[in-house]
Amino acid sequence: MQLSEILTISCTSCDVKVTSKKRILERICQLAANQVGDIEQDELLESLLNREKMGSTGIGNGIAIPHGRLPNTSKAVAVLITTEQAIDFDAIDNRNVDIFIALFVPENSCKEHLKTLQSIAQLFSDKKVIKQVRRCHDNQALYNLIQQASHTIDAI
Repeated sequence: MQLSEILTISCTSCDVKVTSKKRILERICQLAANQVGDIEQDELLESLLNREKMGSTGIGNGIAIPHGRLPNTSKAVAVLITTEQAIDFDAIDNRNVDIFIALFVPENSCKEHLKTLQSIAQLFSDKKVIKQVRRCHDNQALYNLIQQASHTIDAI
């Protein structure tokens, strides 16, 4: 599954003002909870925190892909947030992070989860896409950029 298929405009947010790893994860869960509906924000946060305990999802170059599994759902949800200032996220390259692509997937969708993570990593390995994401200061423009970039990657 591609990011463009599970990301909505309501889960896309630019220039968020946060100062810590905990606060960005809470903001991600706040947006996702509105999309998921029947799963509480605290349960979403617990899912992300459990994954972060295994090792940071900060993949380097100012990017993190926090992800968690959701029980009792068949719907995957993505959240894309850029922050006003980069924050410490314990990334593998020790750089602060300002682009967060969070992913919540059904508990029983392991293979699909890995494919989605792979497509996100591929999309955000493109330096041009990363620069364009960082230049966006409008939620709709950021959402449109990801939709367009995802379709370009699919065509390759």
